[in-house]
Amino acid sequence: MNTADRAVAAYLGLAIGDALGATVEFMTPREIAAQYGIHDTLRGGGWLHLKPGQVTDDTTMSLALGDSILAQGRVDAFASALAFDGWMRAKPVDIGNTVRRNLLQFRKTGDPEAPYSDRDAGNGAAMRVLPVALATFGQAEKTVRAACQAQAHVTHHCALSDAACECLVSMVQDALRGADKNHLLHRHAHPLAARHPEFRFRAVRPSSNPSGYVVDTMQAVFQSLFDTDDFRECLIDVVNRGGDADTTGAIAGMLAGALYGLEEIPEAWLNTLNAGTRHSCQAQALALIQGK
Repeated sequence: MNTADRAVAAYLGLAIGDALGATVEFMTPREIAAQYGIHDTLRGGGWLHLKPGQVTDDTTMSLALGDSILAQGRVDAFASALAFDGWMRAKPVDIGNTVRRNLLQFRKTGDPEAPYSDRDAGNGAAMRVLPVALATFGQAEKTVRAACQAQAHVTHHCALSDAACECLVSMVQDALRGADKNHLLHRHAHPLAARHPEFRFRAVRPSSNPSGYVVDTMQAVFQSLFDTDDFRECLIDVVNRGGDADTTGAIAGMLAGALYGLEEIPEAWLNTLNAGTRHSCQAQALALIQGK
């Protein structure tokens, strides 16, 4: 399996996890079980009343960021802010409160970096970080970290958000190189928890109903990724925890896609994913990883 195929799988995994999780966003595991048994179908609906295979802000913000990277030839803070502002003006189906607040601040000031705040520890920057991972693949660690922060700080200027974004980018990039799940666990997930104990996920109860707090999100994603053995099982496990399920699904999907590859993504999910979204994700993944 080559790097380009893994990159496409990561992007399609992001979109599929987003679409799968959006149906049960803000539901509890008990509510999901009562309504669906095990939620394992791209059926749409949910509080946003989506069509089957339709995605939310996790995917559309990622695509907006990727377009700006391709236009600039690099990750640029101001270009990222303009891309996100244009995305917001197009009236997306959903937008997080921190994202909205800091994009409105950008409109007023023209400064693409939001003020630092420990309270802005949501998952809104982490959910859209995949284009950075693809665009900076093979570049120096210092360059990758700066690129992570350039896009993240437009809306989430926070140490915990930065740590999550940088960890996810490193995990995706190692998975693109063919690293296995054990490598991702010991090289990235455990060191993240060592640096920031908030992210410990083995010593806490299963993260059912994870909130939009980036720590809750990462704990749920890590538990699902490392306690399952294939793409489908990972995504079903994480979205059936409910809570901010479109984002846990999207992040788990991009990691599992890069880890397991295209052949492990269920055909039924691929065929149900919105055709325009599928094409955009495939095309952008290839353009970013090939540096075009």
